[in-house]
Amino acid sequence: MLEAARELLNQARRELEEGDVRQAAEKTWGSAALAVKAYAYWRDERRSSSHGELWEYMRLMAGEMGSWVRVAWMYANGMHACFYEGWCAREDVEDALEHVEKLVEAVASKVKRR
Repeated sequence: MLEAARELLNQARRELEEGDVRQAAEKTWGSAALAVKAYAYWRDERRSSSHGELWEYMRLMAGEMGSWVRVAWMYANGMHACFYEGWCAREDVEDALEHVEKLVEAVASKVKRR
């Protein structure tokens, strides 16, 4: 899952360079969702399959890793909405990418330690 999350981040950066803000936004969201799913599997061997379960695990992550997780998640959710509504700008996606990359790498680091 984490390799897929990293690949989505790379795709998001490429799409942003090509000017496809909406696709970059959705890939950013997907990367964050995969990071949360990886955490859920690592923590409880649970495969999250709904947005509600992702939110549940995001809250667990924030409690265990810090409130910055919630900020990264909110950025990612903004990107998910942007994909459907098309209202965000390049700099919005760039900011979200930074936060989501931190989330992905923090989960990767945590998973390695076990």
